[in-house]
Amino acid sequence: MVLVQIPMCNEREVYQQSIASACQLDWPKDRILIQVLDDSSDELLQILIRNEVNSWKEKGVNIIYRHRFVRTGYKAGNLHSAMSCDYVKNYEFVAILDADFQPNPDFLILTVPHFKGKPDLALVQARWSFVNKDENLLTRLQNINLCFHFEVEQQVNGHFLNFFGFNGTAGVWRIKALEESGGWLERTTVEDMDIAVRAHLNGWKFIYLNDVKVLCELPESYEAYKKQQHRWHSGPMQLFRLCLPAILSSKISKWKKANMIFLFFLLRKLILPFYSFTLFCVILPLTMFIPEAELPIWVICYVPVTMSILNILPSPKSFPFLMPYLLFENTMSVTKFNAMVSGLFQLGSAYEWVVTKKSGRSSESDLLAFAERESKSFSEDKIQRRLSDSGLDMLGKLKEQEIPIVVEKKNRIYRKELALAFLLLTAATRSLLSAHGIHFYFLLFQGLSFLAVGLDLIGEQVN
Repeated sequence: MVLVQIPMCNEREVYQQSIASACQLDWPKDRILIQVLDDSSDELLQILIRNEVNSWKEKGVNIIYRHRFVRTGYKAGNLHSAMSCDYVKNYEFVAILDADFQPNPDFLILTVPHFKGKPDLALVQARWSFVNKDENLLTRLQNINLCFHFEVEQQVNGHFLNFFGFNGTAGVWRIKALEESGGWLERTTVEDMDIAVRAHLNGWKFIYLNDVKVLCELPESYEAYKKQQHRWHSGPMQLFRLCLPAILSSKISKWKKANMIFLFFLLRKLILPFYSFTLFCVILPLTMFIPEAELPIWVICYVPVTMSILNILPSPKSFPFLMPYLLFENTMSVTKFNAMVSGLFQLGSAYEWVVTKKSGRSSESDLLAFAERESKSFSEDKIQRRLSDSGLDMLGKLKEQEIPIVVEKKNRIYRKELALAFLLLTAATRSLLSAHGIHFYFLLFQGLSFLAVGLDLIGEQVN
């Protein structure tokens, strides 16, 4: 018995295709229930999503629409509320699919059987596949990072430790494991990592399937990507503060404790952003103004290039983007460092959750069909069949949305990035006058990278 949950919040661009993909999963109809967990604040969008659910229900799909009146706790609160329904006790597994994810029909067939004969298995995680990875330079660079994450981090940890961070979606959980580990908690903005850590400390095991891929999309604008990365780096530091005592007192081996503390939490989320920001954005440019100070070439050249090559190996087609990747990662260290500090010391922005803006590219083959569905989604006869008389008052407002509106897109200005661009370019000028050689080229290109990001010249512009 499998429960499929689709948590969403104001996902106008992708709600139709996410619901359609879930409804086409190949699984016995009497053994599957799809929950559309809509946290949308837009009343018109709520009607459209409920309307979409009803249309699939008429086709015989076991699907329900659920909307919370008190929308607290973001995604964790949404999932926790859904798991409290009485009928959940009839189900053994729950598959979680975010709104922009489109699994193949055989997703459950390829994942659920792994639980057979393994009563200590809590999670089967599938890999993400990015439909828009070649859309622009920003998505290409994101693809490098995430390929390394799935090919190396998830696969190695899953093979040797039976543990890795749940990716929040494209995974199937044993409901018993969720319940015994404390369920979904609203204490951080990384509820997926939180439940994974607690389940691991309780002795549950995970399996990662690198050959099972679920289509999704990458943020195409720097604004969306920056907010996503802020949450992905502040949340783990919040969680680290909360979980450290539990990790130290748990019954898992010392090796697993060390791995969780230093590799799972500190290395990627704290040490590397701190190292990248302080060395390349602060120390190196300042040494250009101090004649006695000098950093060796291997520090500013060999080490970062070697690290970048290792990161790019899982996606060999991205080798032409090696240098842009290196420069961009140093540029992103500002956002990651700020997020890390806010999460570690529980500052105001640590609990900020902004839904990542979607473009609706979850499937390239569906783009034309999606456009056609959009043109028909506000059809009067379709709405009249499913809305009450009081709901028909919304019809006029819905029809107004059929009128094409020209939305102006513009570049945003990011002051922190521009300030560092000024510092680096000034240091590059100083380096040129002092004949520092390779230091000048690094500072020049890194300064130009900060300038491009500060002027929002990478990725799509926002409305």
